[in-house]
Amino acid sequence: MNQSNRSDVSDGQPVVKRLEDFNPRSGNLLERLIFNHRVMIGVICLLLTALLGSQAIRLKVNASFDKTLAQSQPFIRNYLDNRATARGLGNTVRIVVENKKGDIYDPEYLKTLREINDAVFLMPGVDRLFMKSLWTPSVRWTQITEDGYRGGAVMPQDYNSTPASLNQLKRNVMIAGIVGSVVSNDQHSSMIVVPLIETNAVTGKPLDYEAFSDGLKRQVFARESDRIGVHVIGFAQLAGDLIDGIGKMSRYFLIAAAVAAGAIFFYTRCVRSTVLVLSCSLIAVIWQLGIVHLLGFVLDPYSVLVPFLVFAIGVSHGAQKMNGIMQDVGRGMHRYVAARQTFRRLFLAGLTALLADAVGFGILTIIDIPVIRDLAMTASIGVGLLIFTNLVLLPVVLSYTGVSRAAAQRSLRSEEGDSEKRTVASRLWSLLDRFTERRWATGALLVTAGLTAGGFVIGLHLQTGDLDPGAPELRTDSRYNRDNAFIATKFGLSSDVFAVIVKTKPDSMSSFPTLTEEDRLEQQLRALPVVQGTVSAADMARYGTSGINEGSPKWFTLSRQASLSSQATFDLKTNDPELMNTDGTAGTVIAYLTDHKASTLDQVVKITESFARTHTNGDRQFLLAAGNAGIEAATNIAVLQANERMLMFVYAAVVLLCLITFRSWRATIVAVIPLVVTSVLCQALMVILGIGVKVATLPVVALGVGIGVDYALYLLSVQLTQQRAGLDLAEAYRKAVGFTGKVVALVGVTLAAGVVTWVWSPIKFQADMGILLTFMFIWNMIGALVLIPSLSHFLLRNVSTKRQCKTAGRRDARALSREHSTGA
Repeated sequence: MNQSNRSDVSDGQPVVKRLEDFNPRSGNLLERLIFNHRVMIGVICLLLTALLGSQAIRLKVNASFDKTLAQSQPFIRNYLDNRATARGLGNTVRIVVENKKGDIYDPEYLKTLREINDAVFLMPGVDRLFMKSLWTPSVRWTQITEDGYRGGAVMPQDYNSTPASLNQLKRNVMIAGIVGSVVSNDQHSSMIVVPLIETNAVTGKPLDYEAFSDGLKRQVFARESDRIGVHVIGFAQLAGDLIDGIGKMSRYFLIAAAVAAGAIFFYTRCVRSTVLVLSCSLIAVIWQLGIVHLLGFVLDPYSVLVPFLVFAIGVSHGAQKMNGIMQDVGRGMHRYVAARQTFRRLFLAGLTALLADAVGFGILTIIDIPVIRDLAMTASIGVGLLIFTNLVLLPVVLSYTGVSRAAAQRSLRSEEGDSEKRTVASRLWSLLDRFTERRWATGALLVTAGLTAGGFVIGLHLQTGDLDPGAPELRTDSRYNRDNAFIATKFGLSSDVFAVIVKTKPDSMSSFPTLTEEDRLEQQLRALPVVQGTVSAADMARYGTSGINEGSPKWFTLSRQASLSSQATFDLKTNDPELMNTDGTAGTVIAYLTDHKASTLDQVVKITESFARTHTNGDRQFLLAAGNAGIEAATNIAVLQANERMLMFVYAAVVLLCLITFRSWRATIVAVIPLVVTSVLCQALMVILGIGVKVATLPVVALGVGIGVDYALYLLSVQLTQQRAGLDLAEAYRKAVGFTGKVVALVGVTLAAGVVTWVWSPIKFQADMGILLTFMFIWNMIGALVLIPSLSHFLLRNVSTKRQCKTAGRRDARALSREHSTGA
């Protein structure tokens, strides 16, 4: 085909080789505003990049325990309203110090334990009043003698490392009954329980988890040796490990970016266009991080994937613009004209796709968990910025630089070659045309229906929350999960605590009816296999009542006498304030669980909710929930309730935007069905991989819809334009594949090849996201290239015929009108 005879792919306009032959006032107002003021746009972008870049480098990474709480969830509201009572049942770090060469009754071990205890006690953010260890006076022993009660701190006041004082400590530990809680079952380790305060009461600033983690490294982990082992668990330690892992995660982001650069260059053989596509996407990320810092936000470990997702979406859109300009230049069009023509053809499709992405992320804000809302805002800002950097800035810059002539010619070579010279890729593109035929379309849809049905059945088993013990965000062999396994093995009670808050009238916590109800709840909880043990004021009242009566086992019961019950529980107000507060209006029933898996929490929630409904009255309330497991259960419920609503809202927004763009309900169905299939299969994959729906996975679900609609919009916008110009479905789809479909395939494979390397990340939740993203990038690509022509065969086959009929009808009407006017 002679180059001079080529015409524009979208609107049939002749090729404009010389800039003088192009009318700069053509196009719509937005196009004229952008391309007639290119210098101003370039200068503004440079200034913004410098300004926001200076802000981006100041952005900090931090976590927040309070931001992981579902603020409006009833369990969390109860916890926050009664936080003073449950201060030791929220954000807590547990430090276990192990004597590898013997037991804890060793002077050198106790010296190290004291050093760690004192250092942690002075660290910022520690709730010192509720801290517990062998070296804190709050850990006490009580003994019944013929003279009455005797007691004191477990650590003798006159401890001096002598054998006598060590023997006294050993006796105190046994009398206090803290083996299995503060002291390990084999008595080779002891625990320091460190509750944290989320906000500094003096400065009002949130706890700096990175600084706290660094403090643990200096003050705690630095004291490890061949004799002393240290094991630390808790939200603060997990957050610190994730923050430390960001550097490792960043390496995998760079690998993915390098793979994207290599793939685009391999496809284009043009350095300048490859650099520009990546640079414009990177500029959007820089602007995003700068704006996030200006708004006063920090980057959370759970939202650290967002900048890469924005970069990936930017590469997808940038590659489409670059490809369109490259093809027009290959046809002989001037680079400035090519940039404007590509802008005309693809701006609306790109804008709609990015708006769908932004809305998809924005809808995450319906989940009332601040960390997800911050993530949603960060992602929406980034995607919104891509509208300017990749839909506006990139065509403007390419209108100056153009693309290499060799790359432009290469982009059209497959169209010019005869059938004998066609490459494997060319044959593959031609094969896709077959899906516009009935037999191939029917087969593709039947296979898809089968996969979707199977995926739906498997997806019914999708669970919310953690499916493994320990921290699923980290590898099983990570330091944190090894420490968690050590503590679970060595101590009689796990660190997974579920607490029910009990509220009564003043001084009624020690009343017989309240203690009896607590005892009944404990009995029901202890009957569950997932509960290791329970503790409440009712438990302690039995020991106290027996102690008051010279330790007689006959009195090991709950007394109906108010004065006796009050006396029996008096020490709880100072020694165990989480079981009974100072004015006797609130307390907790604590259950120690085997783990915090979703199935475990479901069983406990079911029992406690049922009990609360039937036993709450005007005298007392049973409120769920406190403790790390109780908070996890509340988060699971909030995510479960929001997940389905989120998908409904995302799809509603996508459908609306597609209707506005295509002005066709049939085309909207063609675009949306592949997205639904992706969502169903993604949930099935999560079940197969053992991944639950939780804070870390929700953004990926929204992204799956967003990326899929990008592909559909680019393909369908060109296909429908060609059909409305008079081409049949097969020819229109062939042109759509040539103009945008090849880049859809390129981007899908490129991004998948980049993120699949995350499988080897030491951060497990990044590895899980890598698998899910790889699947969605590939499946969305296949869904767009195969399902769109297959569905179009049944729904959009006659678009050109209908268009021609409408045009002919309008032409006949005008002719008839003229004849009528002439006759008159």
